[in-house]
Amino acid sequence: MLTKFETKSNRVKGLSFHPKRPWILASLHSGVIQLWDYRMGTLIDRFDEHDGPVRGIHFHKSQPLFVSGGDDYKIKLWNYKLHRCLFTLLGHLDYIRTVQFHHEYPWIVSASDDQTIRIWNWQSRTCISVLTGHNHYVMCASFHPKEDLVVSASLDQTVRVWDIGALRKKSVSPADDVLRLPQMSTDLFGAVDAVVKYVLDGHDRGVNWASFHPTLPLIVSGADDRQVKIWRMNDTKAWEVDTLRGHMNNVSCVLFQSRQEIIVSNSEDKSIRVWDATKRTGLQTFRREHDRFWILAAHPEMNLLAAGHDNGMIIFKLERERPAFSVSGDSVFYVKERFLHTFEYSTQKDTQLIPIRRPGSNSLNQGPRTLSYSPTENAVLVCSDADGGSYELYVVPRDSSGRGDTVQDAKKGIGGSAVFVARNRFAVLEKSTNQVVVKNLKNEIVKKCPLPIPTDAIFYAGTGKLLCRTEGRVMIFELQQRVVLGDLQTSSVRYVVWSQDMESVALLSKHAIVIADNKLVHRCTLHETIRVKSGSWDDNGVFIYTTLTHIKYCLPNGDSGIIKTLDAPVYITKIYGNTVFCLDRDGKNRPITIDSTEYIFKLSLLKKRYDQVMNMIKNSELCGQAMIAYLQQKGFPQVALHFVKDEKLRFELAIESGNIEKALESAKKIDKKDHWYKLGVEALRQGNAGIVEYAYQRTKNFERLSFHYLITGNLDKLAKMMKIAEVKNEVMGQFHDALYLGDVQERVKLLEASGHLHLAYAAASLHGLRDTAERLATTLGDNTPTLPDKAKASLLMPPRPVLCAGDWPLLMVSKGIFEGGLDDTTRDGDEDYEEAADADWGEALDMGEVDNMHVNGDVSEVVDGDEHQENDEEGGWDLEDLDLPTAETPRTAPNARSGLFVAPTPGMPVSQIWVQKSSLAAEHVAAGNFDTAMRLLSRQLGIHNFAPLKSLFIDLQLGSHSYLRAFTSVPVISTAIERGWSESTSPNVRGPPALVFNFSQLDDKLKAGYKATTAGKFSEALKHFLAILQTFPLIVVETRREVDEVKEVILIAKEYVLGLQMELKRRELKSDPIRQQELAAYFTHCNLQLPHLRLALLNAMTVCFKAQNHSTAANFARRLLETNPSNENHARTARQVLAAAERNTKDATQLNYDFRNPFVVCGATYVPIYRGQKDVTCPYCSTHFVPSQQGKLCTVCDLATVGADAAGLFCSPSQKR
Repeated sequence: MLTKFETKSNRVKGLSFHPKRPWILASLHSGVIQLWDYRMGTLIDRFDEHDGPVRGIHFHKSQPLFVSGGDDYKIKLWNYKLHRCLFTLLGHLDYIRTVQFHHEYPWIVSASDDQTIRIWNWQSRTCISVLTGHNHYVMCASFHPKEDLVVSASLDQTVRVWDIGALRKKSVSPADDVLRLPQMSTDLFGAVDAVVKYVLDGHDRGVNWASFHPTLPLIVSGADDRQVKIWRMNDTKAWEVDTLRGHMNNVSCVLFQSRQEIIVSNSEDKSIRVWDATKRTGLQTFRREHDRFWILAAHPEMNLLAAGHDNGMIIFKLERERPAFSVSGDSVFYVKERFLHTFEYSTQKDTQLIPIRRPGSNSLNQGPRTLSYSPTENAVLVCSDADGGSYELYVVPRDSSGRGDTVQDAKKGIGGSAVFVARNRFAVLEKSTNQVVVKNLKNEIVKKCPLPIPTDAIFYAGTGKLLCRTEGRVMIFELQQRVVLGDLQTSSVRYVVWSQDMESVALLSKHAIVIADNKLVHRCTLHETIRVKSGSWDDNGVFIYTTLTHIKYCLPNGDSGIIKTLDAPVYITKIYGNTVFCLDRDGKNRPITIDSTEYIFKLSLLKKRYDQVMNMIKNSELCGQAMIAYLQQKGFPQVALHFVKDEKLRFELAIESGNIEKALESAKKIDKKDHWYKLGVEALRQGNAGIVEYAYQRTKNFERLSFHYLITGNLDKLAKMMKIAEVKNEVMGQFHDALYLGDVQERVKLLEASGHLHLAYAAASLHGLRDTAERLATTLGDNTPTLPDKAKASLLMPPRPVLCAGDWPLLMVSKGIFEGGLDDTTRDGDEDYEEAADADWGEALDMGEVDNMHVNGDVSEVVDGDEHQENDEEGGWDLEDLDLPTAETPRTAPNARSGLFVAPTPGMPVSQIWVQKSSLAAEHVAAGNFDTAMRLLSRQLGIHNFAPLKSLFIDLQLGSHSYLRAFTSVPVISTAIERGWSESTSPNVRGPPALVFNFSQLDDKLKAGYKATTAGKFSEALKHFLAILQTFPLIVVETRREVDEVKEVILIAKEYVLGLQMELKRRELKSDPIRQQELAAYFTHCNLQLPHLRLALLNAMTVCFKAQNHSTAANFARRLLETNPSNENHARTARQVLAAAERNTKDATQLNYDFRNPFVVCGATYVPIYRGQKDVTCPYCSTHFVPSQQGKLCTVCDLATVGADAAGLFCSPSQKR
């Protein structure tokens, strides 16, 4: 049995395959109907309207309908597209067992425990016939797939075949009244539209199921007498042909599988049995341990079966459909219908070569599984599962073609798998001894090679080499030198596909593809939700593969995509250009033409063949959101720009690629404030002052514009901005401009005009404007403010910028291939720039709403006012016009036409390199990537409480960087500090980060903890040991020996933290002497240093002796004396306690403490966990806890979750595999 899909649910009572889609309906004993996609393994929908179990279910052949029948006596018709029940058919008086649509007419047949079978017209929603005759529950009823017959099975021990020919004639008869008269009379006086044709009586108990053969006049039935019976019928009679015995309990369901001429039955004995329909013998039995089977369903078109049991359902195949094939040069050799065929790709000619021997056993799945071909010797190895794994060796005659009369006497042998490894040598895997046997073409053993790993399959890996597969791993083994050439961890590999040059290999699993080189160095892994079926390499080094539903591609970097959708699964054998040659499940060779443009384009981008990319852009119809998204993701927005017609998307791509000219073009066409603002930000980033200015002008953002003129040192335009602010009556803007310009008189004038006379007087006085100050003092009178005598006033002037006006100097970079060759709009763009440069800025600002503005909103009209009228003839004061500042041409550089200035691509930050190269949490913290560090700590050590680590994270991140001041106008520069740096180190090689925490620091802390413990400062000691525990997750050491030392110190710190916590707890419990004694006793079982253990023993001995627990105190005294205490007073006290205990050997109170039984102490409840009792541990500090603490925070380290899954401590690069 090849299981394809399995579900867990309530008992499944009914099943129905969809005829076209990969769907199956399962009706449950709970009343729910489930709709599953068995290919994807997902639940699509559930329908829950029946009250009680649903036993019958069936899909319509062509409409989006299904019918269900349940124990609520209701038949419901559902539309799965609308997700609802359309209507309910009422009429049955008891449970409904089965329902089925007719293949041609709008009929439904239903069987019920009311002893009747009903036929319904679902279009008119009426019952058109009631079939009565059974005298017990009718367990099933179904239409014949072609004829006007219905078969039914009943607990009255009979199977009945009903003729419904009259019903069909009645349904299609013309609506002529004369013709309808006899029909009406029969309807009134007893229906004759369905009659019993045969009653098949042979079962000894109630019959549970009966079904027709799809093409032959056969019926199969299964009953409570544990037998399966086959019946044959003709026009006049029906008779029993044979009985199949083997089931140990009631047979629930039985049906024919016409594709393989077999009968499948299932039973309450928890088995599915497969029988040969022609030989009428048992082929195979599949059992489940706990689940009884209730229902079977066969797919109407595919080789699929489904069985429902007590806890769900299973979808399976009985035989593999993949043809065994081997590609050699221009041909493929394959087995079809017990013959070896060859197919030439160039001529597309198929030739039948020789017959292949049939397997001797009756079991299923004994056909050829793999095929290996030696072109020089024209020999073929055919492997199958017969006899537990065997091979057959055929030598094909050179002139062989056509059907051979006799089967060639093949050389045979037993072996898990067999492949050619040289011209006339093949290797056979012996699983029992885990060795490879190399044989010649006479099937004689040449040599034996033991394999270095337990191997369950071997594949060809080049001359004299084998690819050996084990669970979760593959390796390449060289047979001559017996060495391993490559090793790779991967999920169970099913097929191996080598490229033509043997440089690349694709390892195909059920749901994954791993691409590696010929030394098994991993390149990429691709995961699929649907089963991977086959694959082959094309001439460009792209791996083309098939799933159940698609032909797809996989690029060398792991990018994948869909090439074509498939109607049925195929197996790729060879790829020539745009033609994919494949075998289908019927063993037919099919050439499929594909469009390779998409993956060739992506491959060219990957391999930086930009001339080819440009040619494809010009000549191919490459478009679509997916392609644009791909180009953006891979860092080619400038290429994506050429596919896009939508201006908004063009603008975004231009901004992303830094193409400021294209962005300006799009911004003009869109002409929205948000886009101008984005353009200004990007232009500012690139230092393109002209476009920044132009963008601010278009958005009329005067404040930004003024500040822009200030930082670029364009004081003339800043002065004009002040005049504009005056015209617009924006006092604040005018004051800021005056401040930027250092124009004191203007500021005093503004302050006076806005009523701030005190401020105006102060400004005038301090800046030496005496006339103005005296005038203001007169106005203010007695309110004149008094200014400090010693005030030293100085005019505040803005500093001159380092670079005045103009664009920032940019690096000259050669023009990119995508910048010039594809630009159709360059000329138009430059004309737009000229337009922008010559345009009057005043018109762009649209000052129409400003009061007192006259001709075309010209500011000069307002500023000059009456002077124009009075001095037209003489020219007056000859003042220059106060026109708005013109937007000068926003060019990137003076030579923009001849070359392109492109901002260089920013390099990768050192912190990002640290993160990519390391799996050490401390190095991720140092890089500032706290999120990934926390994920690593959670995965490695089960840590979920990061609050104690917060300050350590910050210290580590700050300590691995230095901060340098640059110019006043730029931010501080952060510099990464690398571990182990020296002057001889290459500047292109980045070392790991320098870390502020190291092992030697914690060694000092450990000594401090010991010292505090000796002195009896337990709170202080606890802080030291807890700090050690909480710092170790962020420690990095270099060698394996140091890793072992780290683990040792963690255990020491854990023991001390636990012991000190118990001792501090004991000191709090003044009123509970029993608990005090227990905690003192447990403290002595912590793994402490010898001096501390002596003190703990002395302490426990004293506490217990004072509480009259002499026997327990004597135990501690003995343990203390065994340590040879250096302090004679301690030894004397212990001996005295022992002497006293000999006189009185009893304990006054019973303690929860048995020193004879080894135990560990729970870190949360402080109770002993004796050997053999269940416990859970902290994944980091390995403290033991009682099971009730599972999932809670560890009370010892205060970091990890008790019982969490964790990979283990990872604190050194040397731990990498």
